[in-house]
Amino acid sequence: MGDQLARGEEFVKKAEKKLNSWSFLGSKYEDAADLFDKAANCFKLAKAWDRAGLTYIRLSDCHLKCESKHEAASSYVDAANCYKKTSSKEAIACLERAVNLFMEIGRLNMSARYYKEIAELYESEQNMQGAIDNFERAAELFESEEVTTSANQCKQKVAQFAAQLEQYQRAIEIYEAIARHSLNNNLLKYGVKGHLLNAGICQLCKGDVIAISNALDRYEELDPTFSGTRECRLLKDIAAAIDEEDIVKFTDVVKEFDSMTPLDSWKTSLLLRVKEKLKAKELEEDDLT
Repeated sequence: MGDQLARGEEFVKKAEKKLNSWSFLGSKYEDAADLFDKAANCFKLAKAWDRAGLTYIRLSDCHLKCESKHEAASSYVDAANCYKKTSSKEAIACLERAVNLFMEIGRLNMSARYYKEIAELYESEQNMQGAIDNFERAAELFESEEVTTSANQCKQKVAQFAAQLEQYQRAIEIYEAIARHSLNNNLLKYGVKGHLLNAGICQLCKGDVIAISNALDRYEELDPTFSGTRECRLLKDIAAAIDEEDIVKFTDVVKEFDSMTPLDSWKTSLLLRVKEKLKAKELEEDDLT
């Protein structure tokens, strides 16, 4: 490892010397780029991730001097992959530079892919707003390139985090839009009931029983098969429990559904919010009597 580190430093010295030399044709940038690339590989073998990341940034600078924006962007991605081992913040900064360059040369699919990576890094840091912003950008670009499945995956992430931030209406609109578009696609239509369930749970979080009832009518109209699903029955039974202010009924309905179709942590956490509101309402009424 120590040998690789020393070799890397030697390549960097040679690259810097090359950059400081006089060259009529400007080939010094290409020569330096080759040396920085070798140095970065040595640093990676030595697991000197920060050093490797910084060297890839120097490599990117050389590519830009040679007007090779695609190679420069790719080097920023390599830098980001190194920084992922040590600093999400640095990795995000490098990916943002890569995205800007890919956008400049019209590589929208690549830009979308790396916006998604940025979003995932924000997600790992529990920065939901940062994740939302970048999943949204990725979704727009995937959609413009007609990569529907990837666009939908990113939109679902936006809806998921929006709901966690109590932006229920925004989440509802996204899930309903995905459900509508999925109905016309043979590969995606089987996921419609799941999207409508997610939208319905967000409706429940808003706590407006009339709005929930109206939404369920809309969903049944949108997809005639929805009314016969367990997902629809769950939403209707929970809505009834809320209307009757019956916590026992609410708990039983959720338990029964979960025993047959396990609820993921996102649905569970939102349904717990609904239950807490119901509890608070019950306590409020107890205090009044």
